[in-house]
Amino acid sequence: MALLTPLFAFLYHLPQVYKWLLKPYYIASLFMSVAFLLVRKTPGICEHLSTQREDGNSCDFDWREVEILMFLSAIVMMKNRRAITIEQHVGNIILFSKVANVILFFRLDIRLGLLYLTLCIVFLMICKPPLYMGPEYIKYFSDKTIDDELEKDNRVTWIVEFFANWSPECQSFASVYADLSLKYNCAGLKFGKVDIGRYSEVSKKYRVSTSPLSKQLPSLVLFQGGKEVMRRPQVDKKGRAVSWTFTEENIIREFNLNELYQKSKKLDKPKGEKFERPTESVFAPVPEEEEPEAETITAMDTESKKDK
Repeated sequence: MALLTPLFAFLYHLPQVYKWLLKPYYIASLFMSVAFLLVRKTPGICEHLSTQREDGNSCDFDWREVEILMFLSAIVMMKNRRAITIEQHVGNIILFSKVANVILFFRLDIRLGLLYLTLCIVFLMICKPPLYMGPEYIKYFSDKTIDDELEKDNRVTWIVEFFANWSPECQSFASVYADLSLKYNCAGLKFGKVDIGRYSEVSKKYRVSTSPLSKQLPSLVLFQGGKEVMRRPQVDKKGRAVSWTFTEENIIREFNLNELYQKSKKLDKPKGEKFERPTESVFAPVPEEEEPEAETITAMDTESKKDK
């Protein structure tokens, strides 16, 4: 079952994988990932390469190259255990394949190693992974609109993602967050995003660090009545994020989205009806001022009537 589950998941997402692979970024990445394989196996080229094989066959892998490739496979399997989406699986394979290619090319010929490393650097500088462009019910905030939107209606609960376009984790999480917005968005529960890589003032105000070392990207924060109620990942005293996996199941459970959605749907009423404030909050209630007891009010009314 451990082997069948990933296989079934891959076959289920196969049409979507084809769409990704047809994009120029992934076509170029896949070509660079198999560059050493092509050089080692292409007739007319491989005959001029050095080899440590006993039979002198330079068109096949030697024992050291096989060890490097096996070690690469082990690392990819370990990294993909924590991968959430197909994009992350493919991204891990491409990343570590390029690392292995750099090692293999430098071991084969330092000139080929330098050439391949230069190509990787140029590719990294000029080519960016495609952003998620699928359907979503998400409002994008700026530094001037986020405060007004969060405080506009105290009945509305907001889940806001603080992200940066350059973060691979944020790019991988985009499709998961979009799916959640399609499932749970309603009049009383809304989803938003703000690019703190662009708006540094928002990053400081809401205490979300953009440093890669803090591992706070992406951050999900739940607001009720314009005030923060909870966030994931949590941050320790040193400013580092507590390890947390951004899967759809974890978000639904931690933010209690099912119950929150049911209560938030009460705002979806015809215009002629009055809105009722929810009597209970899914999370810790905001402290309110105590009202005078009913007996005290009744006594005061009685005394005032006697005076009259």
